[in-house]
Amino acid sequence: MSTINRKISTLDEFTIQQLRDFPHATGELSRLLRDIGLAAKRINVEVNKAGLVDILGDYGTVNVQGEDVKKLDIFANNQFMGVLRHGISCAGIGSEEMDDFVIFDDEISNHSKYVVLFDPLDGSGNIDVNVSIGTIFSVFPRISPKGQPCTREDFLQPGKKQVAAGYIIYGSSTMMVYATRRGVNGFTLDQSIGEFCLSHPDIKCPESGRIYSVNHGNFFQYEEGTRNYIDTCQKKDKTNGGPYTQRYIGSMVADVHRNLIKGGIFMYPGTTDKPKGKLRLLYECNPFAFITEVAGGKATDGRQRILDVQPTELHQRSPFFVGSRSMMEELEHHWQAVK
Repeated sequence: MSTINRKISTLDEFTIQQLRDFPHATGELSRLLRDIGLAAKRINVEVNKAGLVDILGDYGTVNVQGEDVKKLDIFANNQFMGVLRHGISCAGIGSEEMDDFVIFDDEISNHSKYVVLFDPLDGSGNIDVNVSIGTIFSVFPRISPKGQPCTREDFLQPGKKQVAAGYIIYGSSTMMVYATRRGVNGFTLDQSIGEFCLSHPDIKCPESGRIYSVNHGNFFQYEEGTRNYIDTCQKKDKTNGGPYTQRYIGSMVADVHRNLIKGGIFMYPGTTDKPKGKLRLLYECNPFAFITEVAGGKATDGRQRILDVQPTELHQRSPFFVGSRSMMEELEHHWQAVK
């Protein structure tokens, strides 16, 4: 009787192996990713029992974006801030839930190489109806002098300066997906041992797909080129690469994760009412643009590559289009046709 000898790497084992491949690496980024994994496991516990405890619903405040803050948002934000503050690899953090960045002004943190920006609980408006939600994070190298507190400039770097980005999706299973310049890897939480285990090695975004994700309710507020592309998606059939299917969860982590795995395009355009869109450049667009580009896809704001945009504000908004390369290029063709 034969047996299958299969070794499954945990997140810790995987990051340590990455260190062995680079003997001169300091290990700070690996420790930082493991810290993020720890915070995610703590949040996962609360997400899974949210219906059983007094953690659903609004917290009673409004965040800097003018949105009602959910109780679980506050819990997630505190978990990430606490884990990163008590680690040794982060000089400061920026969060979608906080008005300003936070400096970890102590001897160890001031010598840390990185700052982290995150959306602690994306899609939190769906918490009360049990739809998949997630966490998004972005890691930048400091440009301020080590040994001193980090500065605002460390957080206002273009996305192409990221050294890592990722997300955690709390769904039917809990997954952590992160990208460095070496590739994109996905880890699924094994509840029996409490560890993230490598389940999706070297993720590649398919060249094309048959899923388009957009809020059709705002169709007539989108620019002409975007409307024309959506019309094209609806007319796809077997003669022109179709048919396409419209899938829109309204939880960005879930929508982009699906399209990254299966192939597809996610669109959150600006509208006539909100020309800058709704999504945050630093906490949502940059991380997903980095992940998708490393995986072989594309991301743009409709005018330029997202990762080239120079941020001017911590909570800057941006239109966002991301997905499979050929679908993104078809969208861009429709934009150019109306110029």
